[in-house]
Formats: sequence, structure tokens, C-alpha cells
Amino acid sequence: MDIVGNGFLARHLAAVAGSHPGVVVAAAGVSAARHTSPEPFLREAALVRDLVRRCTDSGERLVFFSTASSGLYSEPGRPGTEDGPVRPATPYGRHKYALERELAASPVDFLILRLGHVVGPDQPPHQLLPAMAAQVRSGRVRIFPGSCRDLIDVTDVVTVVDALLATGVGRTIVNVASGSAVPIERIVRHIQHRLGLQAHWSYGPPAVTQEISTARLRRLAPVVEHMGFGPDYHHKVLDKYLTARPAHRPGRVSPATPL
Repeated sequence: MDIVGNGFLARHLAAVAGSHPGVVVAAAGVSAARHTSPEPFLREAALVRDLVRRCTDSGERLVFFSTASSGLYSEPGRPGTEDGPVRPATPYGRHKYALERELAASPVDFLILRLGHVVGPDQPPHQLLPAMAAQVRSGRVRIFPGSCRDLIDVTDVVTVVDALLATGVGRTIVNVASGSAVPIERIVRHIQHRLGLQAHWSYGPPAVTQEISTARLRRLAPVVEHMGFGPDYHHKVLDKYLTARPAHRPGRVSPATPL
């Protein structure tokens, strides 16, 4: 496996880099769901097009990481499926979906993985867990009511990628998530509990969340049945990567507002 990139996902995928010859993994794309600047989007698009040309010539399979976030799945009331309609709601979601369509129109053997919110050690500070933990430690948290996040351990992501590639499945899109979207309030409360802190909560406008279907993932990668996915899976993920520390408040901090 040739891993293109050296960021968070790329470093963890190195554990299976010796497997799956003939596979190229594009692990150098935009990772900030709130990103709006065009330059990183253009760089990722250029990289993917270069890799499409390479894989067209070489016959290698190309793995592309897309998103299963609310930037792509933005219609509540039914789980978002790989074959169902999507209406990307953010520049990030539209960018990822556009690259998905380019891959689908190309001749390459591709595997598109729509990722939930990946959690693991040494994440970039803009990603969900380090960003929320930093807010809690600062004493102030911004909550968008109705917002939910589907968390998945990066080690489970690596296991899933390994399993999917071992099946030889190609020209396919797969949601890689736990299938359990957790209200952001529950995530923040658990972070506060683990850190021994309480922050003041302020509220933004209501958010829209769509559940993520994992039916295809479970069919193609039965190993996920042993990962403990379910309503409490996020507790295990958060506990694994949060380090409890004595309560320290930079100033006066109001208790979290109850729901």
C-alpha cells in the first residue's frame, strides 16, 4: 500500500502499509469540516486528479477519504446511505462530494470511504475532540442545539480499511462510522466529567443532523460487529483519548447549563 500524505490518518494507516499491494491511499486531503478557503480544496482536487492519472496507467486501486458529516448528510428523518441522494450543506461537503463524482466518472478502481468524526491521539487541534476539550479547559463551550456527532476510534478506522481492502471490493462508497450519532451535549458532559471541569455553555442557532447508515459497512466488513458500536461506544472512545487532570479554572466558570 502506498500512503500519500503524512498527517493524522496517514500516520495511523502506516500500521497496515505493508499489506495490500497495488493500493494507493490519498491521505493528504482537507480535514477541517468548517474549511471554506478555496486553496486547500484546489490542492486536494489536484492531488486526486494526479492519483487518478497514476492509477489509470498502473491499474492500482485508489482509496479516497470523503465525509459522512452533516456537511454531506444534511437531511434528518432517515439514515444517510451511500446510494441515496445527498445535498451537501457546506463548502467542505460540496468539495468532497464533487471529488467523489469525479472518481465515479473515472476508469480507476476506487474505494471511497465516508468517515464519521475520527478520534485518536495527536489529532490536529481543529478536529472535534481536541477542539471540544480545549473549549472545556478554557471554561466556555459553544453549543449548537440539535447537533450530533458520530465518533469512531482511529484504530477502528484502520481495522475497517484493512478489512475492506482484503475483500477486494472496488468502485464502491462505504460509510465508516459507528452508526450512533450522539448529541453534542452528551459529548461535552462526558468531556467535562473526564477532565474534572465544568464550563459555561452558550448557545448558537439550531443545527441539523442526519443519522449515518452502516448497513453496507456491516455487510462488507463483519469485523465491525466486534468493535462495540452502539449508543455507548462514544464513552469508550472519549475515555481512551482523554486524560483526566485536576480541575483548573482560568477564571470564574459557571456550571454547565442543564438541558
